[in-house]
Amino acid sequence: MRLKDKVCIITGAGGGMGKVAAEMFSKEGAKVAVFERDQKAGKQVVDQIKQDGGEASFYEVDIIDEDAVKNAVDKVVEEYGRIDVLYNNAGVMPEADNSVINTDQAVWDLVMNINVKGIFLMTKYVIPVMEKQESGSIINIASFVAQMGCSVPQDAYTASKGAVVALTKSLAIQFRPKGIRTNAISPGPIETPLLMEWLVSDEEAKAVRLGRQPAGRFGKPEDIVNCAIYLASDESNWTNGANINVDGGITANYF
Repeated sequence: MRLKDKVCIITGAGGGMGKVAAEMFSKEGAKVAVFERDQKAGKQVVDQIKQDGGEASFYEVDIIDEDAVKNAVDKVVEEYGRIDVLYNNAGVMPEADNSVINTDQAVWDLVMNINVKGIFLMTKYVIPVMEKQESGSIINIASFVAQMGCSVPQDAYTASKGAVVALTKSLAIQFRPKGIRTNAISPGPIETPLLMEWLVSDEEAKAVRLGRQPAGRFGKPEDIVNCAIYLASDESNWTNGANINVDGGITANYF
């Protein structure tokens, strides 16, 4: 097992890619700390992991609430004694996010709070734990849109993911001398319920996006989590400050 006995916090683990990550990490031997603000969803993930013979605990936390984050991190340390991996998966991509000229400030603030401030607060309280251990792996979910412009913009989301990449590199340089690796994964378009619901109702939009994709398909959550398992494992000891594109080749496509 590649993650045997590693204590892994996964944010937004109640659904989507976070849920898949929690389940796959557990199968690799991790002790999974499910950070999720939706109590019902979070507990269901934990119950499923336990039914499958794994070990997991639920922590109800809103990652933009500093006190809630601090308390949850403290509880993880109290329960498990350490934190080996922080997987900053939680994020939002609202339908109302568009160009800067027609996106409401409230939408912009929401995206920046969850996608950037959430990572700020999680790392603020997890890194000191990892420093004491002199070891740890931080994995941040960015996006391919942080590297490419788009004629159908989502400017708040794009800007937030650019910030994630920049913060990843800063943390990587600051804390690797203390035993902590920090890396980002930039997924291409992934088959999440939100994306698929939209594209199923718009065949033209689906065809345009697949036409840009050399792989000829959208990504699956497992494609991303497989990369995260590598970054969480000791196999990636020499990987630090990287932004890994797991996108089917879309960022390499000029035409």
